[in-house]
Amino acid sequence: MTLDVHLFPCLNDNYGLLIRDAATGVVATIDTPDAAVILDQLKRSGWGRLDLILNTHWHQDHTQGNARLKAETGCEIIGPEEARKAAPIDRIVAGGDTVMLGETMLEVTDAPGHTLGHIVYRSAADAQAFVGDVLFVLGCGRLFEGTPEQMHASLRTLAAWPDETVVWCAHEYTAANARFALSLDGRPEMIARAEEIFAMRKRGEATVPTTIGAEKAFNPFVRAADAAEFAARRAAKDVFAG
Repeated sequence: MTLDVHLFPCLNDNYGLLIRDAATGVVATIDTPDAAVILDQLKRSGWGRLDLILNTHWHQDHTQGNARLKAETGCEIIGPEEARKAAPIDRIVAGGDTVMLGETMLEVTDAPGHTLGHIVYRSAADAQAFVGDVLFVLGCGRLFEGTPEQMHASLRTLAAWPDETVVWCAHEYTAANARFALSLDGRPEMIARAEEIFAMRKRGEATVPTTIGAEKAFNPFVRAADAAEFAARRAAKDVFAG
């Protein structure tokens, strides 16, 4: 199996993601932060079609392009039940379901915490995952709706995937996350990782994607021993000004 991924910036700090099953040419967008940018990137990529929208959660910066993209491409919109309160959805999915992108099977996993109904998509065959706002490079989503226990459990679920799994997240928050990680972790390898990130951002490069193995090694939220430690770290990050 071959799953092609095209990453591009949009809005202030979001990333758009177009994915294509190479065998069939079927294309999906992971969330819809900006319909105009997504349509432009479809043209620039040469892929020229949009078959599916795969929403991860209901927040506006992930769903606001649903209606326009549906109107202009006729694509099918797939997502969690909670997305209905923000945008049109054609098919509801939840943990344990699968979505076929051409010949690529995407497994759906429940990952509450950032929102109560957040889901993620993973192609195990291609070792690629699309995680919305659950997991970031060196970070995780704020707890707008869920509990520390839920988010800690969600991160443990993702951490159980193979280390080589490539993780595509939805925001460029990595430099700020690295500064917070350094406040907790002074290992030489952590310092080297942070310096690499700062250099990438100075050059204007994206720090996404990451891997499960890298996040297990360096992400302070993934490395939290239990929900209580996770909660303390999340609360500290929410007010961190470093």
